[in-house]
Formats: sequence, C-alpha cells, structure tokens
Amino acid sequence: MDFSEFAALCYELEKTPGRLAKVAAAAEYLKRLSPDEIRHGVAFLSGRPFPVSDPRSLEIGPSALFRAGEIIQAGNSSSAPLALNDVAESFARIAEASGKGSRAEKYARLRELIERADPLERPILFRLLHNELRIGLHDGLIQEAIARAAHTDLKAVRRAALFLSDLVEVASVALTEGAEALQGVDIKLFVPLLPMLSELSQDFDEIFRAHGGKTALEFKYDGARIQIHKQGELVRIWSRRLSEVTRSLPEILQIARKDLNGDSFILDGEVVAVGKDGRPFPFQELMRRFKRVHGIESAASETPLSLHLFDCLFSDGSSLIDDSCDARWLKLNTITGGRYLARRKLATDKAEAEAFLNEAIASGHEGLMAKALSSPYMPGNRGKLWFKIKPAETLDCVIIAADRGSGRRRGWLSNYHLAVADRTGGFAPVGKTFKGLTDREFTEMTATLRELEVKDEGYTVTVRPEVVVEVAYNEIQRSPQYSSGFALRFARITRIREDKGPAQITTLAELQALFERQFISKSRREV
Repeated sequence: MDFSEFAALCYELEKTPGRLAKVAAAAEYLKRLSPDEIRHGVAFLSGRPFPVSDPRSLEIGPSALFRAGEIIQAGNSSSAPLALNDVAESFARIAEASGKGSRAEKYARLRELIERADPLERPILFRLLHNELRIGLHDGLIQEAIARAAHTDLKAVRRAALFLSDLVEVASVALTEGAEALQGVDIKLFVPLLPMLSELSQDFDEIFRAHGGKTALEFKYDGARIQIHKQGELVRIWSRRLSEVTRSLPEILQIARKDLNGDSFILDGEVVAVGKDGRPFPFQELMRRFKRVHGIESAASETPLSLHLFDCLFSDGSSLIDDSCDARWLKLNTITGGRYLARRKLATDKAEAEAFLNEAIASGHEGLMAKALSSPYMPGNRGKLWFKIKPAETLDCVIIAADRGSGRRRGWLSNYHLAVADRTGGFAPVGKTFKGLTDREFTEMTATLRELEVKDEGYTVTVRPEVVVEVAYNEIQRSPQYSSGFALRFARITRIREDKGPAQITTLAELQALFERQFISKSRREV
C-alpha cells in the first residue's frame, strides 16, 4: 500500500463526523493491508510511529521538528511513490541512530523521509511525528474496525485487546489467523496486561453497599504501578503504561529472582521511593528515579525503592484472573512468603475503615483501595469492584488561558491554564487541566472565555482572569516550568466558583505553605 492511501484515509476521517462511517472507512483500509503491513498500518492508524508494545522511540527534539515543519512547506517530491513500509523503515532508521552525532543523523534521516513524501503526505507524516493524527478515531473505534474487517465478533476483539494490550497485535491475529485464533487469546507471560482500574469514592457507606458489607482495604501507595513477569531466571517488569522498565529497577529485579517463590508468575504491585526515615518521598522524586536509564546503581543508592505487591494474575502456568480477589491474595501470600505485601485489612464497618484510612495518610500514602473479595481481575476495567479513597485537597484558582480541544473536545476551549494570586497583584501559573467538567459545562465555559478573550494565538487563547474554579489535586510539586515554581499533580476542576472573584483565590504564599505541609508525612531529600 502506498502511504498516499493512508494519508487520503486520514483526510477522509478528519471530515467524517459519524462513528459508523469512520469505522467502515477504517475497516476497508485494514482489509487492504498485506500481512507484512498490518503492524505498521495499525500503529499509524492509532497515531503512533511504532506499536504500543514496541519500546523504540524516535527521540526527535523540538528544534528538529520545527526544522522538519519548514521542509513540509517546500516544493513537490520528485521521487517514486512512498509505500507504507517505506515510512515504517524510515522511522526505524531514525530510532536506531544513537551515540555521538545521533541528533544530526536523526535529522538527516527525517529530512530524507519528508523530502520523499508528496505535499499531501507531509502533514500526515508530521502528525505521526507528534503522535496525534487528529482524525477522531480512538482505540474503541479501531477495535470496531478490526472486528468488521476480520468478520469477527467485537466482544472477541475487545477481549483479545485486554490480554495483548496492543491493537497492532490484536489486528495481526484477527486479520491473519481468524476468529478462532482470536477467541483463543489468553494471558501470556511477557505480554503485559492493562492494569485493572478503580472508581474514586469518598463514601465508605457506598463501598460497603457495593461490596456486600465486607471489603478488602489496602494502602493506596503514592508510587508507580508495575507488573512483574517471571519464568525461571528471566524477569521483566512493565509500567502501568506498558513501557518496559526492567533496567531501571535492579533491586526489584533481584527481589523477583531471589526472594519470591514459584517458577513462573505475573504480579501486580507498586514501587515507592523512600527516604532514610522510611517515609515515602513525593511522587516527583520517584519519577526521577523511575525514568533513569543511566547511572542506575548510584540512583538506586540515592533513592531506594520499596515494593508493595497486591495481586497475582498468573502462577506456574495457570491464569488466575478469573479467580476471586481473595483467592489471588492467598496465592500472592504463598509466592511472597508474607513479605513485600501491601498493607491490607478486611473491614465490615465504617469506623474501622476510617481508622485504617487515617493510618495510611499518617504514613505518607495517598489513601486506600477497597476491593470486593469476590472480584475477578479485569484488565483495563474501571468499575465498582475496586474503589480508591483519597482525601481531596483543593485550591481556588483563576483561569488565565485555555487551549483548543481535540478529539471529543474539539470545538471547545477545554484545557484550562490555572493560576494562583502572586505577591505583586498578578497571577502565577500552577498547571493545566481539562478534567472535571461536563459537556454542557465545557460549552458554557467556552462561551464565557470567548467573551473574556484578550489574545488568540491559534492554539491558546489568553483571557482576562475572572473565572474562578475549585481545583482538586493529588500533590504539589516543584516545577521550573511555571513562574510560581510549583505544579499541581492530577489537577481536576471540582466546581466553578461563581460566588468568588479573583481577589479571593488561593495565594502563592498559601500554596507554598501547603507544599511544606506535605512533608509532615512524607520524606524530604536533604539539600
């Protein structure tokens, strides 16, 4: 298939508003892919240069992308038509460039690719480089297209997606091996699963009702979720986003090899960075360690990690995901010998649940998880089988600008720049969020901000700082990105404060005090 056909599909999907029409067009495209084009063709359709399960990255910096954008405006290509696989091979060559002079080499290979493309193909290439096609085709619609192209049941495609965690792999099985092979897809060692998710709740009464009067409470650690796969001496570890992090976590690798029982298993857990006092570091410190790829030994010494396991999905050749939560915990207890387990308590009344929550918060953790004892493990699922309970901190912020939305939020000003009051009578930015509002509120907020518009820069609209919103957050982090020096982690608008004006919002001094207060329960790195 020529890349021009893929580009034409993107332009068609961009102009197609209806879901069914989008699915039909994508399905026809999938049918035309040859077996050796499926992996690249589906990755591109998802807006990615490489499949989710492929660890490679283009690693092209902003300056190279800017220069590439200038090439896109250049004249017509005189080369032969660019095939889909030619683009994939060029992406591979760009990713492979490493070592001294690699930045120049990457740019040279990128320039060569863009110059080979024709003027209609170049904008689509550029969108792939940014990992965003903007064609309104999310993963759910791609699953429907795969089912339609393979003449198979959508439920089978969705089920396979839960186990394979990559639509490229799902499409490859469905389109080359057929419906029967798709039905046979199951949990497999060294193929990471999407993690089971939870609903947020502040109400223990609701939780006990949903779980039949008894629930398993676990500390909700302020760490990074990991999935550990082991067979014999081979151990591999993935993050919650399904990126392999084995090299970055040598101490967890050793625990899996030396301290845990069983020849093969898949375990779900959390790693937490801890200080000398045993208390957790803020999440920001953990991420510096978690993303480290060089100097790992010294990083492990400076920022040690503790492991907290809470689920067992596979053991000695058998899948456990359909077993109950309680049965899986018993198997996990056997594998660990009672070590490295999340703090857990079975609770039947609100008073003991609240006491356990207070214990978790006092220990520097986020809150609690509440799990139905009978619940299976449902990869990627979010529902009332698992709840997370986190006491919410809130600030009153003013909106100083907004970005135009994309995908489902297209047409709205829907990514809001938040600020607190600084010491000079101005406003200090503390982050952005698009979370928390309903569709109706997005529409109304867009109209309101349009009336307050000061400057429109195309993507971002600066507004007069008059709209006050209450913002919940998980943690306050140091950030050189914002003039305030701080950023709100997991910011979410909880309500629009029409009763408050900009003079009544949270001040930078108050934000600083809240930041310092975090270290009553968390560890602080010595400076």
